[in-house]
Amino acid sequence: MSLTLTPKSLLGSITQESSSAPISRGIWYTGVEPLDGLAYTFPVGALEEARYLTADVLLDGSQLCTFLIVLQEGEEGPQFTLSQGFLNQCQARIRLPLEAVNQNRWRYDREGAWLKPRCGGQRVDLSKVDRMRFEIERMPYSAAGPLPVRWCMTPFTATSREPSRLKKPLLPKGPLLDKLGQSTLHQWPGKSRTAKEVTGRLRAQLAAADEYHYPDGWSCWGGWKGKQLEATGFFRVAQSEGRWWLVDPQGCVFWSSGLDCVGVDTAACYNGLESTLAWMPDPQGSYHEIYSERQRAMPHINYLASNLIRAFGKNWHSKWAQITLGELRRLGFNTIGNWSEWQIARQAGVPYTRPLRPNYEQMPLVYRDFPDVFHPDFNKVCADFASQLEETCDDPAFIGYFLMNEPTWGFAEETPAAGMLFNTPACHTRTALSQFLHERYGADTALSSAWGLRATLRQVAEGEWLQALTPQANADLADFSAIMVNRFFSGLSNACKAVDSHHLNLGIRYYTVPPAWALDGMRHFDVFSMNCYRQKLPAAEMAHISESLNQPILIGEWHFGALDVGLPASGIGHVPTQEDRGKAYRLYVEDATAKPWCVGTHYFILYDQSALGRFDGENYNIGFLDVCNRPYEPLAAAARLCHERLYAVATGEVAPFDDGPEYLPMLFM
Repeated sequence: MSLTLTPKSLLGSITQESSSAPISRGIWYTGVEPLDGLAYTFPVGALEEARYLTADVLLDGSQLCTFLIVLQEGEEGPQFTLSQGFLNQCQARIRLPLEAVNQNRWRYDREGAWLKPRCGGQRVDLSKVDRMRFEIERMPYSAAGPLPVRWCMTPFTATSREPSRLKKPLLPKGPLLDKLGQSTLHQWPGKSRTAKEVTGRLRAQLAAADEYHYPDGWSCWGGWKGKQLEATGFFRVAQSEGRWWLVDPQGCVFWSSGLDCVGVDTAACYNGLESTLAWMPDPQGSYHEIYSERQRAMPHINYLASNLIRAFGKNWHSKWAQITLGELRRLGFNTIGNWSEWQIARQAGVPYTRPLRPNYEQMPLVYRDFPDVFHPDFNKVCADFASQLEETCDDPAFIGYFLMNEPTWGFAEETPAAGMLFNTPACHTRTALSQFLHERYGADTALSSAWGLRATLRQVAEGEWLQALTPQANADLADFSAIMVNRFFSGLSNACKAVDSHHLNLGIRYYTVPPAWALDGMRHFDVFSMNCYRQKLPAAEMAHISESLNQPILIGEWHFGALDVGLPASGIGHVPTQEDRGKAYRLYVEDATAKPWCVGTHYFILYDQSALGRFDGENYNIGFLDVCNRPYEPLAAAARLCHERLYAVATGEVAPFDDGPEYLPMLFM
């Protein structure tokens, strides 16, 4: 089947142009505020036999805008949403698999200029969907307000056949990256002009690297010599005089200020986008190391690596490591955080953390990335997962490990047990759910009465589940989700401690303050970790978590970016300028340092992301350095000043910095 969907009305303040569009059947639109968009209506059930929704889009301008596709059952019914972005000045093709409405997957792979498609909202039944919207979700802002967004797009097509991928996207302004890896669509004062300039900078940075040192009063690990606790030879946690600390191997109290992704990590995903690159050297030649495959074998090119090869030749990586370790000392960071080349930290004796690979995903999954934790092989899989720690279990520089990062089941509006009921017809965990309900209710009649719907324990145990859940059903499923989470986290944590008793279990870096059903299972960690993209930490909520778990808190990710240096998007935290990034950095870190339950913040990330987008499409100005290894000096200076005050703020000797910048609406995917 194939059904063409054309807009029935315009939403908000959107305007439609009559001028010709560069893509066939395309129409130009301009939106001036979020929710401006297009409304589509069609007969109930028109999408029931469709497998894909597809349309071509061309985003004008040079800055990111994200859009929502919203599918809805009637005017008041549930809504499924898909959030996505697009590269500017590059034709994109939306290819939305309509299986996505089952909510069993949070994110789909980027395809060319179609960036980071992510599912949200509720589950919908395609046989009941009769309307759709395509609308602006997030848009660029200046200090004066929102900036207009112009794009052209074709009608949508609902089809039972998989649409073809774009092989040669239209590029109205030519290639998008120059030879150095910088955006061709932007001009800014710090843009590197020649390869000679970049080479000179890198060689000067290498010459200066060994001159940089930690602030005065710090131990060789980055702890504070002014307060000593018991030394064990490894990092540990402790409470002293009303606040939590990490303690370094020598017994000095330690507050972890870290950088994530310390690696040669500016890779651009060019799958289907070869024509967007101004320069692609021979993959078999002297630049062969800049090519890689990541995330389901998608090809990437790393222009930071090519800039280093050009400057240093075959030994470029060791020179990069020397430069980078010196830069971390210059800025005052005492920790190399998640997703880093932690081997350089181990060799240099610099404190570091590690992420563990999600080997447990080899098991059957019951909902998104949640495994079948009642499967008879679960303990064996946990032991295999923990074996990753063998190579670092005796290293004193190793602070600890993260079990996972932002599990995608946490992003859902429903609990893992509810998601499992709808998406997995049979598994060991569903059998355990049925047993749990049998113990609670005893018989089918009591279950049906409590849930307010016709349900049997056998239907819960296996088979397709189609009934909408009542509040009491969701309450029971939340209770069982707590059991699932506890079993999941205890299994992994106990296995890890059996392999490595010296180092800290740093938790799972949950994407927000976790719900009650998820929190109790986190008692198995040594440190509660959370990624927190706010202006500063939510103090009351986090103090409650720390007290409830009797654990200190570590922030695994946060950042602020701006639109003044040649990237399409600021990142999640958004401020006007690089100077404002420095202010935002100081306020966030010093406010966190002053909290007695916080033992560290790890900034995401060392380098800007590529303007072409990483594996999922993110293309943010969030680094301390750009693709040409040029530091953002206002941010660098603010970080050094902040870190020099770190322990004075932590002990209450000085007040935390509170002169924050202007914060703009978030611009991210």
